[in-house]
Amino acid sequence: MTVVSLFDAKTHLSRIVGDLVAGKEREVLISRHGKPVAKLQALRSTDTSKRIGLAKGKFRVPDNIDRSNDKIVDQFHGAGNKP
Repeated sequence: MTVVSLFDAKTHLSRIVGDLVAGKEREVLISRHGKPVAKLQALRSTDTSKRIGLAKGKFRVPDNIDRSNDKIVDQFHGAGNKP
């Protein structure tokens, strides 16, 4: 784990973030007046392709789910003023 001063973190933020993303560093501590005040970590990437269908079978969508759409549009635009 690397410790950098707040000044160095501001000055070299792009390089620090690049090192985190590339996996050269796991986390970086930022210190102010010699005391740690913040920790930077790269976010774990997520595979978004696995999200589709994630809730399939978990709940039932009623057949009349769209029955109030016209009422909702009227509330946003005023009755009779549909886009």
